[in-house]
Amino acid sequence: MEFRIPSARSVFSVVNLKPRFSLCLCVSVVICLAGCTRKPDPNTLVMIIESSPINLDPRVGVDSQSQRIDELLFDSLLRHDEHFQLQPSLADSWETPDPLTYIFHLHHGVRFHNGQPLTARDVKWTFDSLLTGNLRSTKTSTFTKVSRIDAPDDYTVIFHLKEPFAPLLWNLSGAAGIVPYGSGEDFNRKPIGSGPFRFVSAQQDKNVVIERNPDYWDAPAKLDRVEFKVIPDATTRALELRKQSADVAINSLVADTVVALERDRDLTVMEAPGTIYAYIALNLRDPILKDVRVRRAIAYAIDVQPIIHYLLRDEARPAYSVLPPQHWAYDGNVDRYPHDAERARALLDAAGYRPVNGVRFHITMKTSTEESTRLLAAVLQEQLREVGIALDIRTFEFATFLADVTKGAYQVHSLRWIGGNQDPDIFENLFDTASFAPKRANRTFYSNPRVDQLIREGRSTLDQQKRKAIYDQIQQILADDLPYINLWYLDNVLVHTNRVRGIEMGPSGNYDFLRTAELAH
Repeated sequence: MEFRIPSARSVFSVVNLKPRFSLCLCVSVVICLAGCTRKPDPNTLVMIIESSPINLDPRVGVDSQSQRIDELLFDSLLRHDEHFQLQPSLADSWETPDPLTYIFHLHHGVRFHNGQPLTARDVKWTFDSLLTGNLRSTKTSTFTKVSRIDAPDDYTVIFHLKEPFAPLLWNLSGAAGIVPYGSGEDFNRKPIGSGPFRFVSAQQDKNVVIERNPDYWDAPAKLDRVEFKVIPDATTRALELRKQSADVAINSLVADTVVALERDRDLTVMEAPGTIYAYIALNLRDPILKDVRVRRAIAYAIDVQPIIHYLLRDEARPAYSVLPPQHWAYDGNVDRYPHDAERARALLDAAGYRPVNGVRFHITMKTSTEESTRLLAAVLQEQLREVGIALDIRTFEFATFLADVTKGAYQVHSLRWIGGNQDPDIFENLFDTASFAPKRANRTFYSNPRVDQLIREGRSTLDQQKRKAIYDQIQQILADDLPYINLWYLDNVLVHTNRVRGIEMGPSGNYDFLRTAELAH
């Protein structure tokens, strides 16, 4: 989500966080949107997306657009509900006779979009193409614990594991769509799934078109056709909605623009708690930041609530874990760091960082050129200055910024995780000692033997209640050690024209609402 506001100092006095919002953006949006409306296609819902999907082969695509569109084109063995509990999908049921064996019983009568029956042979092919390495995909690493897959009959699939691995079921849900037997590397050019919609066409940087699958085995979609229209510019996205050239946009509009669009009687704005998690990462290899007292002082110095109110227009909630409150493994009973400048100063004094001419030390925060991240950095700079920390800001193009972050070449940065859309085994990728950057996502270089041990226990424990108790401990330790400083969970904000009905927005911010949406004629 982007937040384009003219400049940090013209928006508010950052120390006191008293708003001085300029009306320029809202006024310009209203003026720019005053053009005539276009008559919409009565049979096509036009949805705005910021960029084209990279690869619509569900075995390969990992970018958000690919995965979210794939979930409409393909079915997976399992799905997850709003609390991230696993539910049946292509698999009507499953059992685990021992920790190394998972047996899935497939739904009868499912067909691919080309009319071919979907059987256990297709499921086996989908995952064998990853296990054998015949298909180049980063998703191969997700299934390294699988030793082999058997398909003893058309409706039974058996996964055999090398060792107990509780996240397997999660990895078989969502975007782990099943493809037809024999699908090769060129499958993404014309993908064939079994989902509620089928692929029609795609033009890079222009659009993706899908249409209703009239023979869908589950509840059919009500929309005849959906065009995903690629519009990179946030202001143009708002213009398309106001002109009725597009019908829906989710999590892709500037906060101030949403406020302006709320006044349009031809548009409806929907907001709901989301799961996208924003955080500040601290490099623990840094000689200053490796001291936990410094990290805690930074946490106490940051005042999150006013940032949410003035910068995000209350379209977020404070975060206390990588996992969101909707998640079954969430634990909010952890150490928290309410704004307390005096306590921050005391911790910095105790760590030996006394102020000299008002400055205790300098640290550098790397950001991308995205305006919302630069503005956040400017706010943090003012808040940390209050306790004697000089935050130097270095801005880079996003590709350069991300390359540095991925290598762990930074002191401080801020990014987002789609934490709610994960099995809690995400902690292994983010905080296990064996997951250090650049190979994995432990970019803070955090290492705690107790956390490593708990992660192993969580991966090998199949009972969900016991797993939750394990992940509760992990979240409590992380809140104490602070490799990440929790910021907020962004709300899902969806804007649609009033000809759209039946939208049911889930916490993940994906495109599942298109399964129930319909157009008024």
